[in-house]
Amino acid sequence: MTITRRAAFAAPALLAPLSVAAQAWPERQIRIVVAFPAGSVTDSLVRNLVEPLSRELGQTVIIDNRPGGNGVVGTMAVKGAPPDGYTMAVLSVTNGALNTYLVRNLAYDPIRDFSQLGFLAEAPYLLVVPNSSPARNVAELLELARRRPGELTFSHGNASALIGSQLMNRMAGVRMLAVPSRGGPEALTEVLAGRIDSTLTDFASGLAQVREGRVRALGVTTPGVFPLAPEIPPISATLPGYELTVWFGLAAPAGTPAPVVGRFNEALAKVLAQADVRERLGRLGFAPRAMQPEQWRDYLQTQITSLTRLAREVGLEPS
Repeated sequence: MTITRRAAFAAPALLAPLSVAAQAWPERQIRIVVAFPAGSVTDSLVRNLVEPLSRELGQTVIIDNRPGGNGVVGTMAVKGAPPDGYTMAVLSVTNGALNTYLVRNLAYDPIRDFSQLGFLAEAPYLLVVPNSSPARNVAELLELARRRPGELTFSHGNASALIGSQLMNRMAGVRMLAVPSRGGPEALTEVLAGRIDSTLTDFASGLAQVREGRVRALGVTTPGVFPLAPEIPPISATLPGYELTVWFGLAAPAGTPAPVVGRFNEALAKVLAQADVRERLGRLGFAPRAMQPEQWRDYLQTQITSLTRLAREVGLEPS
């Protein structure tokens, strides 16, 4: 192909406005789309980050909750947004990894369709049951399920909680009935009301209800004792090798300028290193961790592979 003299001069001119805009970023409000309901574990994490991010970036950062379709609705809203750094998505275990296997004809690719901005945090789940449950620990819950195959129920508000419960079923050789909910808060509400026998709920919401005496905690999904709740034994004490960690990161539409990605990643790392932020997130059960965009992208790809394998192992089928 021959490039004319005029075209050679025109190409840099076309790129100049984008370059200048990237250098000036951010000049207005930034929107972080949470593809799950208000009060969900993802929402709780981001709500504790928007204020320090706003201070660090010098612009207001807001949350836009777009629940629906197991995280597909909100994620698609960001995929279709302009790649200018003003619209971001939270990618979690569900919409960032498991959907690639569980959702047939998924209309987005977490790797190809997004520019990875940075990692946020990891967190465990709590296994809780109603106060009326006769189960006082994980072993007793599994024994009940063994005596009543297919009768006990567990609610789940997202794919990762479903995977975690089905993994527990498989490792214990029991069969409990899965009952889907709109989100994590709704799944917990069903247990609070005594309509469902158990759920894996996010640490912050679950522990608050446990300490108020509204539900009973049987176990935590960390491989060992979780320092923020040492009184709650790990599920692995009953099922050796059991572990489930949920994670969260931020992404923008593919094609977001590299200077914008770099500027945001730098600001995010500073926020995650702040002592007050780490303390506040720690109280909620989050372990914050900064990553470079390339590290976050590689981590995401690894998680897609491993979680797809796990979903197949526990017998989940795409729908």
